[in-house]
Amino acid sequence: MSEEGKKTCEFRAEVRKVLQILTNSLYTNKEIFLRELISNASDALDKLRFRQNSGETPIESDLPLEIRITLDKDARQLTISDTGIGMTEQELGDNLGIIARSGSEQFLAQLAEQSAGSEGEDGGKKAADASQIIGHFGVGFYSVFMIASRVEVYSRPAFGDGGVFVWESDGLGTYTVSSTAESEPVRGTKIVIHLKDDAEEYAEKYRIEGVIRKHSGFVPFPVYVDGEKVNTQPALWREPKSQVTPEQYKEFYKSFTYDQKEPMDWLHINVDLPVQFQALLFIPDEKQDLRLREEEYWGLDLYSNRVLIQHKNKDLIPVHLGFLKGIVDTDDLPLNISRETLQENRVLRKISQTIVKQTLSHLEKMAADDPEKYTRFWDNHGTFIKFGLQQDYLNRERLISLLRFNSSAMEDEKAVTSLEDYMKRGLEGQKTIWFVTAPNREAAKVNPYMDRFRRKGIEVLFFYEALDEFMLGEQGPYKEWTFKSIEKAEDKDLEAFADKEDSTPKAAPLSEEDEKTFDGLVARMKEVLGGKVKDVVVSSRLADSAAVLSMDDGITSAMDKFMRSMGKDDTIPVKTLEVNREHPLLRALLRIYKADGSDAILTGMIEGLFDSAQLMDGFVRDPQELAARNARLLEQSAAWYAEVRKL
Repeated sequence: MSEEGKKTCEFRAEVRKVLQILTNSLYTNKEIFLRELISNASDALDKLRFRQNSGETPIESDLPLEIRITLDKDARQLTISDTGIGMTEQELGDNLGIIARSGSEQFLAQLAEQSAGSEGEDGGKKAADASQIIGHFGVGFYSVFMIASRVEVYSRPAFGDGGVFVWESDGLGTYTVSSTAESEPVRGTKIVIHLKDDAEEYAEKYRIEGVIRKHSGFVPFPVYVDGEKVNTQPALWREPKSQVTPEQYKEFYKSFTYDQKEPMDWLHINVDLPVQFQALLFIPDEKQDLRLREEEYWGLDLYSNRVLIQHKNKDLIPVHLGFLKGIVDTDDLPLNISRETLQENRVLRKISQTIVKQTLSHLEKMAADDPEKYTRFWDNHGTFIKFGLQQDYLNRERLISLLRFNSSAMEDEKAVTSLEDYMKRGLEGQKTIWFVTAPNREAAKVNPYMDRFRRKGIEVLFFYEALDEFMLGEQGPYKEWTFKSIEKAEDKDLEAFADKEDSTPKAAPLSEEDEKTFDGLVARMKEVLGGKVKDVVVSSRLADSAAVLSMDDGITSAMDKFMRSMGKDDTIPVKTLEVNREHPLLRALLRIYKADGSDAILTGMIEGLFDSAQLMDGFVRDPQELAARNARLLEQSAAWYAEVRKL
């Protein structure tokens, strides 16, 4: 190329600052340069299409609107071309030689803020992430100098009779603009990138294809790499819902998430007001863990005009909808730093509010129209909804209506009920939602506190996670009903509800003398158990169970365990032992005590009763001692039985 007519210019000071940072490789995610160049090419094609649709005819009007990338590994060269609107000589200098001062200064300030105080794994300064800030400040093109030792930009405008002009620079302080006898591009722009020694990977086809699929897989124009189309997956969220088939949604989900299983359901959202955006959200058909502190685990991919801006954006959905996977695309996202950062937050906040409303409506409809499908959703993702009760007070009642629990009225552990249905089945005058926390259904059914509720026919919800009680136990009334653990039920809470007919034999009332003797038995039990219990008392709450351990400080056993686990406290709590004076076992102990209060068998049985109560409470102080004591009692019981039966 002749040097004649070549015009050499210096970058402005603020541009040199930006280039100095980029060329010195202070960034991670260098691959972002390709996203920026493809976005620029797509914009150029969009501008041409707009003018075509307005009735103008460009040169070479039969050329397809496309982006082509060619690679030359031997020459360490990458070329990206588009057939878009192109640039004149003046536009090359204006667009590639100048950054608005405010934009570049804000870019540098943002860089400093992002890097300040941030340390890497080795304790050194952590590099700023280019993907989060390049492109927001009008410096996207310059990201090419992260991987380029020299760049040539050839461009021919699509309108008029201008020739090809070339912009050249090594990114070190100057650039040139000149005319050229090159025949290409016949229309649009061609960027020739001479790769640095440490950037040879970007001459590899697999590497370029991977970057395109990650960041630019949904641009609206075909992108070819060495003649092969890469962006074959359509941007379904941009399509009318009526024209997308279930098979297309499922196929998109699998390619987007790499999940081999089909999604349970999806939401296709298209909103014009108050913010224009499209979204395609999926509900996976498998259990999701609530990993709140793992940044990469949840969030939605944020796109602007089909180009990925941020992976796993946390501002688009609250944590309690973190089970959603998908894409949000908006043209209303302000990428120019001259607009306040607050404006950007407002856009994302409005999008988030809309997504929350539409997702809750979708789940409510699923629960009403397809209970079986909603039960499957609840099994997989119910923990997220529970967590939302502490996070989203504005939608509290809607979230509560989505809760599902197993209960004493259900036939098996898989069946669940809503709170609405629980209240409909409530007894006349009942205004309390009763619950018990247990590891499983069998444990809940044999919980000693269930005795009175069974006899009165009061349904009890079964909470299988400590989170259930933690989230709901702190809630205020729901539609004038309050939540209460059966452990905290007082006589006055149940006195209005009559016992159902019960065929269980009732123990004969104790005589006045035996009542006094029973007090002595209680004292003996306290003496035997010593520091293992706070106290031993006669219970007014037990009906079918012999004994139970109870808390004295206003919290339930399950909540006590939860708080201890949070504090990493593995000590066994000391509680009060409540005994049922009417139970056959206690009556038998009374007979032994009356005969000999110091009987060794009585002592062993008192300890065995405590062992059973502690097991029901979920604790084992000394499993070896417990097993040995049970073995001795079994041995003695078997011998007595054999003797009585004359075996």
